[in-house]
Amino acid sequence: MIIGLTQILIFQGLGELLSKFFLPAIPGPVIGLICLLVYLFIKKEVSQDLGLVSDTFTQHLGLLFIPAAVGAILYLPSLKQNSLAITLALLGSLVVTFSVSILVLKFFGKDKS
Repeated sequence: MIIGLTQILIFQGLGELLSKFFLPAIPGPVIGLICLLVYLFIKKEVSQDLGLVSDTFTQHLGLLFIPAAVGAILYLPSLKQNSLAITLALLGSLVVTFSVSILVLKFFGKDKS
């Protein structure tokens, strides 16, 4: 499990470095996740240690949402004041996300027979 956690931290660190020096508009953890994805795509398998760590993270994913919920309650008056703009932004992003997902599925989901 330590090896899998080390791999995740190495890719996050790599993402932070790339973000700091080359791509400051993109957060480091996002770049690290993309690097990890490319690494796994090239390797064509997930190691047992990395799989164990990712399964453990997935089991406790709900804990990561607690700070966001506390922040939402803290800024509740501001959220109420801007509720129309927030709702429109959420609906717009939902439509864009669904549209892009459908296009990606159409492109990569073609039957190769």
